[in-house]
Amino acid sequence: MTSGRGRPWVAVLGVAAVIAAVMIACQFAPDPDAPKRLSDDVSVTGQITTAQVDSMRKAGFSTIINMRVDNEAPGQPNYAEMQKAVQGAKLGYGYVPLRKGPLAPVQIESLMSALSQLPKPVLLYGEPREHVARAWALAEASRPGGLDAASILTAVKSVGPSTESIDAQVESRVAGRKKK
Repeated sequence: MTSGRGRPWVAVLGVAAVIAAVMIACQFAPDPDAPKRLSDDVSVTGQITTAQVDSMRKAGFSTIINMRVDNEAPGQPNYAEMQKAVQGAKLGYGYVPLRKGPLAPVQIESLMSALSQLPKPVLLYGEPREHVARAWALAEASRPGGLDAASILTAVKSVGPSTESIDAQVESRVAGRKKK
């Protein structure tokens, strides 16, 4: 027959181990706002501030493309403020504002042009970042020598949105793009 002595210590040690594991997991949990990689050369994130530009340079980005319409949200840095901060950090800067709603062909063409001309790797930012990722998907699907449709759609899904609204467009653009 056992007296049961010592068992409270087992429970305390078990609870302590669980608490330690949770604390470690929280320290190493991925930042949900961190840039998400879409391809070898392009990542996407939500709104950034002028104060974050230098950390984006330190993270390895050579260009930042602002895809946010000015005055869309209170406190959002405008085009000129971001341009000054980005160029002050010696990075390339592009501006392809996306209005909410359906993506216009001119927006996709402007993004394709910026991505082809500016130094890589590129950080695209805007709100919501899922909308920005969809714009990139259509631009990438149109790029000669670009990724295949499955890779593009997988990259967009990694940002979080459903791709149902662009699946057919991506596949059509990939099938119809000029060979490199």
